[in-house]
Amino acid sequence: MRKAFLFLLAPCLLLAQASKPLDIYVVDVEGGNATLFVAPTGESLLIDTGNAGAQAAVRDATRIVEAAKAAGLSKIDHVIITHWHGDHFGGLEELAARMPIGEFIDHGPNVQPGELPDNFLKNVYPKLYAKSKHTVAKPGDKIALGGVDVRVVSSAGEIIKSPLAGGGKPNPTCASFKTSESNQEDPMSVSVYVTYGKFRTYHEGDLPKAKEFEVMCPNAKLAPVDVLLGLHHGVATSNSPVMIHGLHPRVAIMNNGTRKGGDPDVMMAIHTSPGLEDLWQIHFSTLSGQEYTMPGMFIANTADDQPAGMPIAAVKAPAPGPNAPPPPAHNGKAYWIKLSAQSNGSFTVTNTRNNFSKTY
Repeated sequence: MRKAFLFLLAPCLLLAQASKPLDIYVVDVEGGNATLFVAPTGESLLIDTGNAGAQAAVRDATRIVEAAKAAGLSKIDHVIITHWHGDHFGGLEELAARMPIGEFIDHGPNVQPGELPDNFLKNVYPKLYAKSKHTVAKPGDKIALGGVDVRVVSSAGEIIKSPLAGGGKPNPTCASFKTSESNQEDPMSVSVYVTYGKFRTYHEGDLPKAKEFEVMCPNAKLAPVDVLLGLHHGVATSNSPVMIHGLHPRVAIMNNGTRKGGDPDVMMAIHTSPGLEDLWQIHFSTLSGQEYTMPGMFIANTADDQPAGMPIAAVKAPAPGPNAPPPPAHNGKAYWIKLSAQSNGSFTVTNTRNNFSKTY
């Protein structure tokens, strides 16, 4: 009798699990990256942990913990550090002190020498994963996430050899591809393709245009997605049409800063992508001006000192260096963008600043 009861109960449990959403929290870490996935089972995956620096690390880890607690989490099952730049691993030590982490995933050694990452990898990181699991990701790897298929597309400069399901089709935008310069670490990024039932999304880390070409040309190794995440903060060294147009997203969610990302060339590539319905942004970008940005209802965070009027034309970024003026400050309350995806492919995006939501 007990076996018969369990046999009848099992389909009900599977149905209940399938009815729960995959929740994705795009957390404001001021132009860094932190994207939290929470599976229907409650298992979790965090991609990156925000910025380095004593104050920034505390700020960003605090914001990640707030999102995790809002999701009902008491631990993070998996953390992917896409690559060893300070705006991606900077909050990890502080986060690990606040929440247990089950598995640390990365691409392996840093290839762009620098005091900050090299010191972290030598003196800090081994202590963080000593009592947990440490995995060096390889293209094609699967990351277990309770009913959600998470597949590693790229890691350590290598990409998957064969197309994923639904991929393999010619990408017509490859013929007009234009590359750009890149640093050493961005091409090492761990990128992941995530499937939940009929819902699909992709997070490419900071893969530059040359690597986007490898993934998407001449035939796209990835199937079209419902949502494109991250977009390398919206900077122009990534976000080529071969990637954005090739993936044909219905929605894009850009984790940018007030003056980091939102470059006009990127915004043009996004807004001209066939089939795109909406772009959601973590910040209004002064580099976009009113010319390229979305209406405020799609933008999660503002600046502390609001200007009297926003320029129509995009504002040119100042030359880098010690004399560059600081970006508009945002040190007050931070809001995340939440995406809830159903297994039937429908999904809802919510701006928690104004509670504006839209279902697709």
